[in-house]
Amino acid sequence: MSTISVPHRVLVVDDEAVIRELFVRLLQKEGYEVATAENGFDGLLKLKHFLPAVIISDLNMPKMSGSEFLSVVRRRFPHISVIASSGAYSSHVVPSGVLADAFYAKGEDDPETLISSVAALIATSAAQATAHQDATAPVWIPRNGKDSNGIPYIVITCTECLRSFPLNVTREENAEVLETPCLFCANAVKYIIDFSLSVSSPPKGPPSIGSEAVDSAGECHMSTYFLSEPYCSVFSRQVSHYCHGSISKLPPNQTVTVLLRKRGPA
Repeated sequence: MSTISVPHRVLVVDDEAVIRELFVRLLQKEGYEVATAENGFDGLLKLKHFLPAVIISDLNMPKMSGSEFLSVVRRRFPHISVIASSGAYSSHVVPSGVLADAFYAKGEDDPETLISSVAALIATSAAQATAHQDATAPVWIPRNGKDSNGIPYIVITCTECLRSFPLNVTREENAEVLETPCLFCANAVKYIIDFSLSVSSPPKGPPSIGSEAVDSAGECHMSTYFLSEPYCSVFSRQVSHYCHGSISKLPPNQTVTVLLRKRGPA
């Protein structure tokens, strides 16, 4: 009885349509089943119903960078081999901080190099999966702005207990894997700060959402938020837990203004 050969699957993630089409043609010509995604978030959605043997991902993409996408892939799909691709690096070595098994330099490497890399990773998929399981993938984190003292900080979510905690950023690192103990369970959390992304509030002044103001003594802090239905009760509990808060109004799906004052002695 003859066996039916099932083609290996490859997912191409790139924000440039021309690159996606080029890679698809090259891979389909070699008999691969190919799917595409235009950014990291789109790639994660594709992985819900299309599990490939290899992912080829660009590194510089909007919404979710390729580096962050590959970090998520390594944690959630350690059995999938990955090729990082970019035109920003001339070296053939995987860039620092990028969780990939191979690197393809756009505009410099021959297309046959990409095909050879895909075939080699599929041939060694079992060994690659074992190596991925043994290594801990770092979390990619955007900047969160500055605290009340003007010190830059980030918010880290522990991969073990899933609790979040702030951490001051003393200097900017270029895609360097850092490590810190969780404040709650002492688990060692590996992370990389993506300085190309930041989570910050829009400019102050109505009708902006997320504006804030602090008095000259640093005692009061007024902030404006937009709260959807699920977050109203959670927000109220956080305010009452951390400081004395007087909430002007707290309806769902509307703007909320909060005046926070530092806690006095108990």
